[in-house]
Amino acid sequence: MKFKDIKALATVQGPARTPSQRLSRRCYSVEDMRKLAAKRLPGSIFDYIEGGGEDEVSLRRNRSSFDDWSFLPKWGSVENLDLGSTLLGGPVSMPLTLAPTGGTRLFHPDGESAVARAAQHAGLPYGLAHLSTTPMEQVSAAAPGARRWFNIEPMQDKAELQAVLDRAAAAGYEALLVNVDCRAIGHRERDYRNGFTAPPSIKLKTVVEGALHPRWALGFLANDAIAFPNLDAAIPDGPLSSTPDMWRTLLAGSYESTDWDDIRDLRTRWNGPIILKGVVNPNDAVIAADIGIDAIQVSNHGGRQLDHMASPLDLLPDIVDRAEGRLEIIVDGGIRRGSDVVKALALGADACSIGRPYLYGLAAAGQAGVAHVLTMFQTEMTRTMMLLGVSSIQELRLEGRDLIRHRAAPLITTSPARNARKGLAEMSTP
Repeated sequence: MKFKDIKALATVQGPARTPSQRLSRRCYSVEDMRKLAAKRLPGSIFDYIEGGGEDEVSLRRNRSSFDDWSFLPKWGSVENLDLGSTLLGGPVSMPLTLAPTGGTRLFHPDGESAVARAAQHAGLPYGLAHLSTTPMEQVSAAAPGARRWFNIEPMQDKAELQAVLDRAAAAGYEALLVNVDCRAIGHRERDYRNGFTAPPSIKLKTVVEGALHPRWALGFLANDAIAFPNLDAAIPDGPLSSTPDMWRTLLAGSYESTDWDDIRDLRTRWNGPIILKGVVNPNDAVIAADIGIDAIQVSNHGGRQLDHMASPLDLLPDIVDRAEGRLEIIVDGGIRRGSDVVKALALGADACSIGRPYLYGLAAAGQAGVAHVLTMFQTEMTRTMMLLGVSSIQELRLEGRDLIRHRAAPLITTSPARNARKGLAEMSTP
C-alpha cells in the first residue's frame, strides 16, 4: 500500500474540547466508566457504591443472571426504530429510569442536581432518594422539566408522613417510590472496614486516600457538609450540616413496624402514582395490584440488603405472569448495558432502572458523565433491537418471549416437519 493510500485512510483527531468529547473517546461501556470512577474516588467512597450485603452473593447473581439469557433474533425488515415508550402515564425517551441513591454528593459536589439535569436532558424519570444530600426543592429548581419521583419508607407517624407528602407535592414530584425492603440495613462489610459506621469512624487510610485524590477532596471540603435535608417535613433553612443522628439513620437504619395497612393508608393520601420498590414475591405483586398500586419495582436493593436472594431478572417472568397486566413492572439490579434492558423487556418488564451505572458517570465527570452513560444505554438498546429484528418497544413486549431463551431451557432438536420427513424416509426404505 502506498503512503498516499494510508494517508487517505487515516484521520487525525483534534483535541477534545469538552468533557463529553473526552468521555466519548475514552469510555465505550459502563465498565469503562466504572474504572474511571474508581480512579477519581478514594477507595472507601468507591466501595460505598460497589459494596453489597455480607458475602455479596446477591450482588454477583444480579449481574450473572443476565448471562443466562440468550437472544433468538428473527429475520425481517426493521424500519423507523423507536425506543420511545410510556411509563406511569407519561412519555419516556426509552424505558429506563434513574433509581434513588443515598449520599450522592459523596461522589461529586453537584450530586443529585447534576443527575436530575442529565435525566431531564435524556427525557427520563429520576427518583430522588429520601436520604438524598440535596433538598428536593433545589433538585426541582435545577431540573424543572424533569419527571421527578420521590423515594420514601412507610411511616407510623401519619402526621409526619402527610407533611412529607405535602412537601414533595409542592416541590413538583409526580410519583412516590416506596421502599419495602429496608426493615433493616444490610450487613455491608466493606463499609465497616472503611469506617462507614454509625457514627462514622475516620481511619488513617481514609485520610491518606483523600490526600491521594485531591480533586475529590477539594470538592468535598469546599461544599456544604453531607446532610440529608429531605428527612423532615420542613424545608431546611441555612447551610446544611450533618449530625451523628443523621449518620445513624443512613448507616444503621431505624425500623418502624409497618405493613400492608400502611400502604393502603398511603394510597389514600397520595393522588399521584405509587411504585412499591423492592417487591420480589409474586404474591406481594398481586396484593399491590389489589390495593391499587400503580407499579412495582422488582429489586433486591442492588444486592445491598438480604444476601443470597434470587436476582430480580430470575424472578421477573413469574411476577409478570401473576400480575396479569394489572400494574406496571420496573426491574433493577445488575443492569450494565442496553442489551440487559432489552432482555428484561422481552421477559415482560415495562422499564428498567439503574443506580450504580449513573453513579459511575457522576463520579467520573459530573453531569456530563451521567449523560454519557445514558447515551451509551440508548445506543446499545438501538443496536441490540436492530440486530434482534424489532422496530419498537411495543413489538419487543409483544414478541419478547419468542426472542429470548434461558440456558436451562430444553433445546428443540427435532421439529414436527423433520419428524414427518424422517417417517416418510423410513417408509420408503426397503
